[in-house]
Amino acid sequence: MRWFAVALILINGALWLYGDKVGPKSVAVVTERQALPRVADLKPLSPKADLEADGVDVVLAEGEAVAPIVDVKASPEREAVPLNFCIRLGWFDSEQGAREAYRSLSRPGTDYDVVEAEREVSPLHWVIIPPQPEDRALDLFRNLQQRGIDSYLVTRGENKNAISLGLFESRQAAENVLSEKKRQNLNAILANFPRNQLSYALVFEDQLVPDSGAVGAAETDYSENFDMVEIRRCEGVATRSENP
Repeated sequence: MRWFAVALILINGALWLYGDKVGPKSVAVVTERQALPRVADLKPLSPKADLEADGVDVVLAEGEAVAPIVDVKASPEREAVPLNFCIRLGWFDSEQGAREAYRSLSRPGTDYDVVEAEREVSPLHWVIIPPQPEDRALDLFRNLQQRGIDSYLVTRGENKNAISLGLFESRQAAENVLSEKKRQNLNAILANFPRNQLSYALVFEDQLVPDSGAVGAAETDYSENFDMVEIRRCEGVATRSENP
């Protein structure tokens, strides 16, 4: 019995010395005076809940791993798209001249058109003897013919019964003739002779990128070779196919 009592004493001593190492750890006890943590401060244990708390929608199929759905709203850079522009170039004295001009542009395809237009051009400088009564105008005209002076009797229009002494593109040339006729004691004056001219324009389509400087560059390039250059967006006007 004495040995049994000694063994119990030794066992109790060992438990007292090494009990913290082999036994369960102490658990903190929350008293009534201690505050419990707020629900909002608790971090979710579920990955899905963690993502949803950050404002990311998560959809899971059965057995599917959690993966965040990222909404990328950044718009990519917009690619410049060329649009159809109608180009009108002029002027030409004949349709053939317009077609030859198209070939000189080395353009692909055969879609172009030649448009006929009557346009007002710079007036001529006209040396005339003003209108007068028909009998006097006729007598004067016969006298000028006998003197060998080039002249024409106007027989219609607002200048009927006037006598034309010449039409000139150059104003200086017209003024020189006017001075000569005055030295011949002719009551001549200088007037403008309005005129229209039948001309032709070349029309075709081209693809250009708007707001990129391409339209302005094309206008500058064409202006070096043509008196009239018009470039604008096409409005459903189809061109007929020509054989260049």
